[in-house]
Amino acid sequence: MPPIAPNLVAAVDQARHWQDMMAMAELGGFTDPDGHVGVNRPCLSDLDRQARRLLLGWAEKAGLTASVDRLGNLFLRHEGTDPGLAPVLTGSHMDSQPNGGRFDGIWGVIAGFEAVRALREAGVATKRPIEVVAWTNEEGGRYAPGCMGSMAYAGFAPPETWDGVTDRDGIPFGQALKALLDSESDIPRRKLGVVEGQAPFAYVEAHIEQGPLLEARDMEIGVVTGIQGSRWFIVDIMGKSDHAGTTPLALRKDAVQDMLRAIQALNTLMHDPADVLRFTVASIEVQPNTSNSVAGLARFTIDFRHPDNAVLQARGNAIEGVIQAALRHCTARVTERFHAVPADFGALVPDAVEAAAKSQGLRHMRLPSGAFHDAQFLVPLCPTGMIFVPCRAGVSHHPSEYATPEALAAGTRVLAQVLADLANR
Repeated sequence: MPPIAPNLVAAVDQARHWQDMMAMAELGGFTDPDGHVGVNRPCLSDLDRQARRLLLGWAEKAGLTASVDRLGNLFLRHEGTDPGLAPVLTGSHMDSQPNGGRFDGIWGVIAGFEAVRALREAGVATKRPIEVVAWTNEEGGRYAPGCMGSMAYAGFAPPETWDGVTDRDGIPFGQALKALLDSESDIPRRKLGVVEGQAPFAYVEAHIEQGPLLEARDMEIGVVTGIQGSRWFIVDIMGKSDHAGTTPLALRKDAVQDMLRAIQALNTLMHDPADVLRFTVASIEVQPNTSNSVAGLARFTIDFRHPDNAVLQARGNAIEGVIQAALRHCTARVTERFHAVPADFGALVPDAVEAAAKSQGLRHMRLPSGAFHDAQFLVPLCPTGMIFVPCRAGVSHHPSEYATPEALAAGTRVLAQVLADLANR
């Protein structure tokens, strides 16, 4: 990495950066009963369009060039001295969870913008272009699944894959996307990622940690090494509904009781003394769901995650057998609905992040990401990495989500130095 450029680090304006974050948080902002200020900004909504226009106004003043692809991914380009070179890409997403916070996703977009603005104000030239991207629908809060924009960009799925997916009001994704693109007809269109154009030289995503490790260990920067793998399942336990007052216990096929046996067996399967494995049963449905009837059906979800693919496969493959063995009176159907292997970021970008943090005297540590991010779909395309900053108590996807102005500025200064480094390789 080139020596640190003090003028570049100084050009990242903490007060301006925070002001931009708070201005963006007003779009969809609300206060919950406990006084926490959150954000509800669904993708492809009117609020989303307003947020994009606000960002576009800032970018125009900063001298950046905007473009949008057919999935609605929005790009802000800082030109390099050799425009033909593959760009360095940085960014995240602008949509939120329905009961979300002010920092998840959007900080990565605004951090990328502030880093590029600082580069330009400091007079730091780059050979490669740098593009700030706002990916479409990372959260999946309005349309499932999330990460549609980055998946289409990377060729993970055809761009028309989700056109028919509807939100709770029955509005198809394709219709909402068309409305967004029609509203941005003044913005130049660009090719859709590697499907129609070139791959980036590298990708760097800044994000709040969404976990407690950095804060607990008094670290200022997280050097993200990869994203743990995930396997999601739906389990149906099928029994027989009977009258709760008249049916003897010995004759029941109680789906709830067998569900409890299955979950306890899964807890044993997933036990990890090192506390690296993540196993969650978070959604449970019971039918007929009345207080005086034996349950005839119990359905629950499994969210299983691990950074080691060998563990992810071995224990994930054992789930169905463990459930079947735990049942006494019912039958079970296990359906796997999502499977993503761990993403390893390799050396180039994490090493650059670590070098920048070290040169700026920031306390840092290496760690994997437990949450999904658009970055995992960039891994097959180019060297990829992420920068984490601590968030209070590790809370995210909630109005109480919070990162300090100092933490965000520190992460943005690291990002600016990393972008300058990668864009001059």
